[in-house]
Amino acid sequence: MIKPDGLSGNYTENIKADILGSGFRIIKEIQVQLDAERASLFYAEHSGRSFFDSLIKYITSGPVLAMVLEKPDAIAQWRALIGPTDARKAKTSHPNSIRAMCGLDSEKNCVHGSDSLESAAREISFFFGDADSETVEHDEL
Repeated sequence: MIKPDGLSGNYTENIKADILGSGFRIIKEIQVQLDAERASLFYAEHSGRSFFDSLIKYITSGPVLAMVLEKPDAIAQWRALIGPTDARKAKTSHPNSIRAMCGLDSEKNCVHGSDSLESAAREISFFFGDADSETVEHDEL
């Protein structure tokens, strides 16, 4: 998912070029504006954390672009391409990553990536209605 800062910062085409240049196929995509209720469902596993309200405010501040990507070992490959959650760290440790390119910090980090097959299934279902939609813990913002 490309988050609001990625879309509003005009990084979408660069991110898609990185995706395709890294051997991924974009199977589906949809641009949506999440409201607080939907955003709270998407990030339900973070609901008890101190940053939750700020996260919901941020993710609802503009549209997001959800995508289904395909490639062997897609989850690990995507997470390597996007870099560390904290974009400040990514700028040093992974300067060619997507988060280094357009992220600001650990919340406004431009993109989201599923951290497991279970999370990916839930998140694909959330946006596209293709899989079971159960809440699964994941550590990615």
